[in-house]
Amino acid sequence: LLLAVEDPWARLGSGGATLNALLVAAEHLSARAGCTVVTADVLRDARILILHMGRDFSFDDCGRAFTCLPTEEPGAAAEALVCNLDSLLGTMTHRLCVGSPPGVWVCSTDMLLTVPSTPGINWDGFQGVRVIAVPGSPAYARNHGVYLTNEQGLVRDIIYKGTEAQIQQCAGPDGTVPLVCGIVFFSSDAAEQLLATHVIPPLDACTYMGLDSGAPPIQLSLFFDIVLCMAGGMTEEDFVKGGGDASVRSARSVLWTALRGFPLSMACIPNASYDYMTASASDHIRSLTVLPGSASHLRFCKTAHSHVDQPCLLEDGSSVTNCLLEGAVLLAAGSVIQHCHLQGPLVIGPGCLLSGLSVGSSAALRGCPLRDVVLQGHHVRLRDLRCRVFTLTGRLDDWQSPVEKATYLNVPWAEFFQRTGIREGDLWDAETPRRSRCLLSARLFPVLHAREALGLEDVLWLLGLATVASEQLARWRSAWRMSWQELLPCLDTEAELGARQALFFLQGQRKVRRVLLGRQDSSLLPLARSAVHEGYHEAMLSTLDEVASTASDAGIAARALACIAEVLGCMAQGEGGLRSGPAANREWASAFGLLESGDIAGGVQALAAERQKWMSRPALLVRAARHYEGAEQILVRQAVMSSCQFITVEQVELPPLGHWVQVVCPARLDLSGGWSDTPPITYEHGGAVVDVAVLVDGSRPIGARVRRIAQPELRLVSLGGAPRSEAAAELVCRELEHLQDYCQPHAPGALLKAAFICTQVVQFPSQRPLGAQLMENFGGGFEVHTWSKLPHGSGLGTSSILAGAVMASLYRAAGKAASTESLIHAVLHLEQRLTTGGGWQDQVGGLVPGIKIGRSKAQLPLRVEVEQILVPDGFTQTLNDHLLLVYTGKTRLARNLLQDVVRNWYARLPSIVQNADALVSNAEECAQALRQGDLLLLGKCLDCYWQQKKCMAPGCEPLAVGCMMDALRPYVYGQCLAGAGGGGFLYILTKAPRQKEALQQILANTEGLGNFSIHSIEVDTGGFSVEVVGCDTK
Repeated sequence: LLLAVEDPWARLGSGGATLNALLVAAEHLSARAGCTVVTADVLRDARILILHMGRDFSFDDCGRAFTCLPTEEPGAAAEALVCNLDSLLGTMTHRLCVGSPPGVWVCSTDMLLTVPSTPGINWDGFQGVRVIAVPGSPAYARNHGVYLTNEQGLVRDIIYKGTEAQIQQCAGPDGTVPLVCGIVFFSSDAAEQLLATHVIPPLDACTYMGLDSGAPPIQLSLFFDIVLCMAGGMTEEDFVKGGGDASVRSARSVLWTALRGFPLSMACIPNASYDYMTASASDHIRSLTVLPGSASHLRFCKTAHSHVDQPCLLEDGSSVTNCLLEGAVLLAAGSVIQHCHLQGPLVIGPGCLLSGLSVGSSAALRGCPLRDVVLQGHHVRLRDLRCRVFTLTGRLDDWQSPVEKATYLNVPWAEFFQRTGIREGDLWDAETPRRSRCLLSARLFPVLHAREALGLEDVLWLLGLATVASEQLARWRSAWRMSWQELLPCLDTEAELGARQALFFLQGQRKVRRVLLGRQDSSLLPLARSAVHEGYHEAMLSTLDEVASTASDAGIAARALACIAEVLGCMAQGEGGLRSGPAANREWASAFGLLESGDIAGGVQALAAERQKWMSRPALLVRAARHYEGAEQILVRQAVMSSCQFITVEQVELPPLGHWVQVVCPARLDLSGGWSDTPPITYEHGGAVVDVAVLVDGSRPIGARVRRIAQPELRLVSLGGAPRSEAAAELVCRELEHLQDYCQPHAPGALLKAAFICTQVVQFPSQRPLGAQLMENFGGGFEVHTWSKLPHGSGLGTSSILAGAVMASLYRAAGKAASTESLIHAVLHLEQRLTTGGGWQDQVGGLVPGIKIGRSKAQLPLRVEVEQILVPDGFTQTLNDHLLLVYTGKTRLARNLLQDVVRNWYARLPSIVQNADALVSNAEECAQALRQGDLLLLGKCLDCYWQQKKCMAPGCEPLAVGCMMDALRPYVYGQCLAGAGGGGFLYILTKAPRQKEALQQILANTEGLGNFSIHSIEVDTGGFSVEVVGCDTK
């Protein structure tokens, strides 16, 4: 339940406002409970927080509660300015209120408060009312309130602006005193008793019901009229007598009777800090530029939610919040800019606060060096007329000091009058008493002019930086002017909040460009959520369109399209179906075709035009988001295909007709770093993966062989688990059309068709028929056999290694030879053409012998570099003795896993970015463990890697696999599911050598595992080889 409760009277006081808010909350809770009258019973289990909005504030038109703080919350679901209300709400909800019983919390919003994460409040046996205090210095307490308590922590008195002696008697052993910080907790019993007073005159006048019943107004303080009556050192006579007029004395008598029986205890929070937001500009500037204590959950920063063209011009100790600063804007230490759009060159000296200035104000500021001034633009509403008014004051000025003792713009008024030609009579009416002539009531600020538009220059001239021209004084005199006191009730808070919001999303659009074009790892998803929620999604979509169509490379454009998909997904608001799904609707085909052809700008424009037809309801939005992810995948493919430049092929002798070229490959184990090799992560973040080529049960399980045949056709044969086994599937391609489904991974023979195209044995598309191409270039066709002894979804890299085997044998059968480095990049290319979108670790693992680490830099073109890891003598055999494979009996389905990982990466979720960093660093640590021959450290790396895989792809650990790992844990140094996880093979590093039979027995005795099997593995130091094995008459 969230309520905004209006005070029934203008000067109700914090006590009256609390009683009124409590009544309104109880009324709503009673209605919810089905009651027809207000009943106090609803407070019994309620947890209520009342936040007081406080009075007007000289330095923020939206008040102290909505004063923006120079901080960002990177973990927040939606991106938004952080105001003092947010900070206090976070402090109350997640720190102070934790562990408290049901009841009513009351909190002021006129202070900046920091509290440690565990405040240490003991609620055992609590009853009555509790005040919260923070430790402060006796000097600070002179202008504030402090609690006097007894040894049991019960409050005896509240001393406000006390003498030195009074303050000193409140001090603790460390010399600090407990400051009143505006926070009170009423237990349910105490809240019920307080609520009961709302029907008793004169307290009925505190509530809206009293207003509606014609009761005369009354003003009450929360601390000095309600809380104080429970202080142990108070007598009824002293308390009631201290109430000023008769109505307040009567109210105090009622409160004494109702609340006196409740104990008033105090909790002083160590290491907390409290900073009242005074009317002093110096205090306000200091509070926005000095970092809060370590107890704060907020971290102040120099620039928050702002776009600054030249951040190097912002000095340390300055702060910029919700701003757009274009060009050279120099900001000195000790100065603050909020809610401004400015264009340089500008110089803002120390001690300044600038707020609410639009880009049109920049010209007036140029050549006007500001120092120690507060310059604000205000939205003002005069009945139906809305206008902008600028105010200018000095940092050291006091609003209420009489003119004889006060300053304006930091100089005595007399000096100001002499410098500008302004007279006292211009500012105050003759009948205004001398004591009321102060800055607050001075009609300094031009609002309207009969003939001319007013601007910032109409207050800047008051600084008198140059000789004051008589026309400036005359123009100022002829304008209708208002004092700050007169302006306050006319401030248009709605327009001010609207302007802040518009500026927030304008700088947000700059952030989108900055993050994408600068390839930064900041998440744009929170900003997308905010834009959708606040109705700024069209602006964000058009910015993303612009970035995608003008980006210098396909990688940036792909991320921009992924961000558009996120915005569309946010617009669907969780309805319309799953985000992952098909993306081949023919309505989008022409846009996809433009992207495929390399016309990114045209493709993005066509996508945007099509998008407009899919915005009307959630189901269409989700489908549009899927098609944007499909478009993004086209650009990722193009980015990855930049690796083709690292494929070099030599001409060699053509093998005789009918002679088989055979390639047999090991499987691979990924020991650390997997996922960091996956596009786009691999070229946007950089990747590192430690892989081992392994024999499974003593043999290389993956292979392919190719021979030329006389017939001009392609025979594609998938065998069972061995070169000599029976054909499981056979396909013959005689026309080019038979190859056109090569890019559909589940189509029969798709991988082999893609291999013929990627090795350029067959030109596709082409005007020349397939038969003609084959006869002309090779004197006949080809027959390809492939096999794998590994089950589908094993996690051991089968499909990529098989692609490498096919390409190696196909190159050789066609009279060409490719190096291992070329094959690694050729498989990357093939998998992009095939649209499976894999990374590079599988082929590195299976095509490069032994133990190695592959790396890619965060750049395009994508190049994979492989380093052999040199291990101590005998350590390879140690690994053979300690490594085992366990087949989990679960089939892995990586397709949707991959889509989710790529989506989360493009969203730059902080957890995913940190995990990508951790994957790479863990891979380097794993490589070091192998170099040292350290099994224990290696095991730790494997366990760490498994946690990283689960972070990258939640849901990759089936329940049965979790049970299996739990059963094995006491016997292993480390364990991990191979590949993406979700099923397939588990590899384990055992503490003792040769444990196959022992672990077989342990797993056999573990319930709920299903069909598992254990296999031996050995490091394959020989690697794959390409052999021409002669003619086969079969």
